[in-house]
Amino acid sequence: MRQPKSFLAAATLDAFGGSVAYRVWLGALTLGVAVGAAGYAYQLDGGLYVTNMTDQVSWGIYIASFTFQVGMADALVMVVVPAYFYGMASFERIVFAGEALALSAVITSLMYVTVDLGRPERAWHLVPFWGSLNFPGSILGWDVVVLAGYFVINSVLVWMAMRSRFHGRAPYKRVYVPLIVLSVGWAISMHAVTAFLYSWLGARPFWNSAIVPARFLASSFVSGPTFLALALRVIHHRGGMAVDDQVFTTLRRIVTVTLLVNLFLFAAEVFTELYGGSLHSASLRYLLFGHHDHIGMRAYIWTALGLEAFATLILLSPLAKRDRAFDVACATAFLGVWLEKGMALVVPGFIPTPLGEFVEYVPSLVEWVVSFGIWCFGLLVFSILVRLGIRVEQGALRAPLGPEAPAASRVTEEEA
Repeated sequence: MRQPKSFLAAATLDAFGGSVAYRVWLGALTLGVAVGAAGYAYQLDGGLYVTNMTDQVSWGIYIASFTFQVGMADALVMVVVPAYFYGMASFERIVFAGEALALSAVITSLMYVTVDLGRPERAWHLVPFWGSLNFPGSILGWDVVVLAGYFVINSVLVWMAMRSRFHGRAPYKRVYVPLIVLSVGWAISMHAVTAFLYSWLGARPFWNSAIVPARFLASSFVSGPTFLALALRVIHHRGGMAVDDQVFTTLRRIVTVTLLVNLFLFAAEVFTELYGGSLHSASLRYLLFGHHDHIGMRAYIWTALGLEAFATLILLSPLAKRDRAFDVACATAFLGVWLEKGMALVVPGFIPTPLGEFVEYVPSLVEWVVSFGIWCFGLLVFSILVRLGIRVEQGALRAPLGPEAPAASRVTEEEA
């Protein structure tokens, strides 16, 4: 079949091709999305009553996953900075992977917010001119703006990069490079605003701390690069594209430093709250040690700390230079940060309540199913974008009769 001249048409046809293993992977993810959609349909029919969220604990696994996914979107920073600020050509070749991860993560972040709404059809009240976003007076309004803005920026970057390569030319540097630089600052501000959404709540002492934004950024620079490192490993071995060892070496150093910083910030918070005997340490004590028979969160935090400590030991040892050991460290650090920054951060903020009640929260089966479906959708978007990025980068997906892009046409640091 002849290759279409339109990038959108060619990309649509090519996205679902490839090896049998790739198509089976897409099929499995599609099935997971369908299961999640069925769970969400059940939730819409029954309302938030079918979840285990209550008046006392009104944020659960949905908002926990949203918080974690916002940090995942910051992975683009760890690719763009070495590529365009330090001129590392090995990172420039895999910028498409960082863009794909950022876009898929911000999409899933918005999906988690949507499923957390009891009446999502009323979200039109946030649309400017139709409703009232209450911007800039509301910190939630700021969060909506930065999330929507980051989605638009990364959508434009992905479109520009792939479409330009498809037609055999480099992206228009006077637009592409400033957008890349803007995406770095926007990513950091997006995560900072999400952190401020927690830390400004004076009635929630567990979050009401100046160290929360710093913990957010430190943990995001663990979760994003670890996932990206594992994805690049698959690309290197199964995706038909060689990834330079310098990329893995740099990501290993980034993860090692940020993981240590993340653990230090958590230890600093524990010391300040517990050793000093603060009156506002009840939530942290409940998280770490429980309260009488209420021990629902202990497993989350101690598992998270154990996984992060294990990953740190690997990264600080000579074993870290071995591929498999580094992959194990990335996987354990990723899961540890998800537990720590997700459930172990969000839920204890509501326990105890301002009235001193200890109402524990355990996600319902519906919440797990819907969350699983959203993860599958994010991985589906990421997998398709990465495949297209590899195909375009290697010239396998190219407009017919289009000129081949010369090597000198790449946007380099000197040209920028």
